[in-house]
This record gives sequence, structure tokens and C-alpha cells, in this order.
Amino acid sequence: MSWGLEHLPYGVFSQHEGEVPRVGVRYGEHVVDLAGALHDEVFATGSLNAFMARGAGAWRDTRAVIQNKLSTDRAAIEAHLVPLERVTLHLPIEVADYVDFYCSLEHAANLGRMFRPDEEPLKPNWRHLPVGYHGRAGTVVASGTPIVRPSGQRGAGVFGPSAKLDIEAELGFVVGTPTALGMRAGRFEDHVFGVALVNDWSARDIQAWEYVPLGPFLGKSFATSMSPWITPLAALSEARVPGREQQPEPLDYLRRREPWGLDLTLEVTLNGEVVSRPPYRGMYWTPDQMLAHLTVNGAGLRTGDLYASGTVSGSEPGEQGSLIELAWNGAEPLKLPDGSARAFLEDGDTVTITASAPGPGGTVITLGEVSGTVLPARDGGGRNPA
Repeated sequence: MSWGLEHLPYGVFSQHEGEVPRVGVRYGEHVVDLAGALHDEVFATGSLNAFMARGAGAWRDTRAVIQNKLSTDRAAIEAHLVPLERVTLHLPIEVADYVDFYCSLEHAANLGRMFRPDEEPLKPNWRHLPVGYHGRAGTVVASGTPIVRPSGQRGAGVFGPSAKLDIEAELGFVVGTPTALGMRAGRFEDHVFGVALVNDWSARDIQAWEYVPLGPFLGKSFATSMSPWITPLAALSEARVPGREQQPEPLDYLRRREPWGLDLTLEVTLNGEVVSRPPYRGMYWTPDQMLAHLTVNGAGLRTGDLYASGTVSGSEPGEQGSLIELAWNGAEPLKLPDGSARAFLEDGDTVTITASAPGPGGTVITLGEVSGTVLPARDGGGRNPA
């Protein structure tokens, strides 16, 4: 069965307008209403945060109970199976903080060659630490939320809608167990509840004008789309692989203790046509290293923190996770089957990102998709609002 016992991703759903959303897991073409099935009101709070805060032991135990009920006590849970077609899916967590990393060597090198052709593609620090920046938690939105084309400064005295609206196909990591201020994180699997696909929409022209010297700001903060389904780490046990070889050897706090590379293949479609299949397996920095770096200075974790990998890109043609790479900043526009071409996104374009990974016994784990459609900008001038 697709979406079977080996997966059971968590999400938040409602059936009727105005009701408080509830937590469920997807099983086939149904959602298991966990508040009713497990008689636990922690699943009736409108987000996953309260459950995630219980910690890794509770996550493991709850998953085992759900699997047992679905496999051996189906009659007791039947009344709590809701057809997927009858539900509305919501953002699954209350996002506490959002951090975006830059962990693909290929993506970083491609952008370096593009914008700094006379320099080394990678900055001197890139192989020594996972580069990242803090985003806007308040603009993380659920899959399916329309994306309004952002406006902003595109150069000196130039203001208007972004003409270089782009995607970034990423994998997001959801923190469940917090840490106290001043404390470093412990083991990755003790803090991170699961993973979800992310599209970190980017306005490349706004970003190019603003990012020196402090890094991304308005070119990135207008919207980040997140899948409604969070795949628990336990479902990815067969997808774990050793991380990519790193030279020079990282500092001790960044050295890998366990294999947390992940053998996932993403797929990006533009208006229903596949334009890229980025391989996550080749990412230079792994999520355990991202977590270690995120907290090495004593910054505390909070339940609901989301951090993302940065654009996933491979070394082969058709493996890039952004249009700026696929079309080489507009120099080589993508040719679509309908005869049209794209350098960057146009109004009305829909981008959907999916991913798959090996599961137990030869099964395939299919991550919940993340999708969004571009709407026109709401204003085109630089005047102050009335």
C-alpha cells in the first residue's frame, strides 16, 4: 500500500470550516484522527507542537501504538479513519524560528561561478561550516497557499515586482525537543521530529541588490512553502547513508557520529512538467551537522523550529533545484513541452516538489508534496501606501 505502515506521516487537518484543526497521520487515502483513535487531547490542539514537545520517547511509543492498532486492531480505529478527500490540510506546526542553510556544494559552486567568475566559486569558509541565515517564521506557509510576486528594490532607484522569481527545492527538518539557552544540542534524533519538503521562494533581483554585506533579506523573506505532511525520522531508517566525504576534516563539534546522510530523490515540476530531479544524497553538509552548528554558540532550540537544507542540486544536467541554475541566470532558458520557455517564474506558474526514499522491505517512502502557484504582484511602484 502507498502511504502504508512503514511511513505514517503526521499532519494537521480539519473537516469543517471554523473547527479547530486536529492532528492525524496519513494511512493510504485516509487520515487517522489521533485525538479520537488514541483518546489523547494533545492531538486536538491545532498543531503538532504539543505532541512534539513530549520528546523522542513519546514519538517512538506513539508510532508503535498507531502501527499496532492499524495492523492488529483495525476495528477499533475504523471510526477514526477520515477519507483524505474530505479534509483540508493546514500548516502542521506553529513555526518558532526558521533557519535556511546552504549545504549543497554544487549549488554553492554554481552560484559562485555565475556571480564571481573571476574568483574561486566557494568562499573560504564554505567547507569549514554549514553557512546559513535566519529567515521569517511568520511567512512559512502551508503547501497550496498562493505566492504573491514580491516587489522591492532591484537596483539604485529601481522599484517594482521581481522579474527573477525563483524556487529553491529543499528538505526541511522540524525540531521537537528544545534546549535551554546556552546549551548545545544533543543527538540529532533526540531533537528532530521529522522532515518535510520545503520551497524557499526567492526573488533573485531583489536579493542580488540587497545581500551585501549582511546576506539575504527581503528577496527571501516573503514566502517559504512547507509540505503539510511531516515524515518521522523513524520512517527513513532505510534511507540513511554516510555523509559525503569532507575536506578539510571539520572541527570536532561538526564531526559526524552517525550516518545522517539521506538517500532521497526530489522531483520538481513546473506546470505539470518535470524540470529537475535533484539528489539529496550528495549534500555536503548533513542535518546533524546543521543542528550542531545551529546551537554551538548556545542559541536555544524551541519546539517548532524549522531549519532547511538550502537548495538541493546535483552535478548532472537536470539535477539542479533552482531555475537560476537550470536556466543559468536566464542565459539558457528552459524549453517546456508546450513550446514556451522559462528563465524565471511567470504569473500563473505552479511549482510542485515531491520526493521519494527507500523504505523497509523494498517499499518506497513518498514524502508529502509542497506546491504553490504564483499570483501577480499587488503593486508596481515605490510609493508609500496611503
